[in-house]
Amino acid sequence: MAYITCKDLSLGYDGKCIVSNLNFKIKKGEYLCIVGENGVGKSTLMKTLLHLQEPLKGEIITGDGLRQYEIGYLPQQSAFQRDFPATVWEVVLSGTLAKCGRRPFFGKCEKGLAEEKMQQLGIWNLRKKCYRHLSGGQMQKVLLARALCAASKVLLLDEPVTGLDPKATEEFYALIQNLNQEGVAIIMISHDVSSLQFATHVLHLNREDSFFGTREDYQEAGEGSFLYKKGGAGNE
Repeated sequence: MAYITCKDLSLGYDGKCIVSNLNFKIKKGEYLCIVGENGVGKSTLMKTLLHLQEPLKGEIITGDGLRQYEIGYLPQQSAFQRDFPATVWEVVLSGTLAKCGRRPFFGKCEKGLAEEKMQQLGIWNLRKKCYRHLSGGQMQKVLLARALCAASKVLLLDEPVTGLDPKATEEFYALIQNLNQEGVAIIMISHDVSSLQFATHVLHLNREDSFFGTREDYQEAGEGSFLYKKGGAGNE
């Protein structure tokens, strides 16, 4: 059974539709790349999956025991986020807030989880450093660790390698691929052509006729030619 199923979904703002008739699903261990032109609804879809806004039409069905708090999110970095005055440890630990319940403090369980995720991503040695002094690649690893503290079944990523150098990009994709191989379902908005090599499925958004299918079907159908002609799907 699928973690997330979207049926006849239409998205937009203030009653104005920007993309319609979306039908797709993602199961445990799958890796979905979302691509498309600027303004076609990629980030809007991400916000809708997170229930930060309602769809204009259609429904989002969760299954296979998935709960909303088991969905992690790594948003695009803003200037404010990059200048956040906290230690790496504090940033990662904040991802466990939902697990604290009514307790006004972090317990042994939350601290243990934060350490586990930092060790897993190879950033435990950075725990005492100020977040604002890290490199772009290190910042993304910290935010990824924070997202994994919040959830472990589904991970949503919005343009996660924007602004990273080639080495940092390669390292970040390797981390995501390892998580996926461990069973975490990945949903990633990307304008990077190379990201498709990791995907099991592709959702290419179009205002009226979007494509959803396996990466192989996407390439065979010639849909991938859009990315190569444009040099990427672009930011929204």
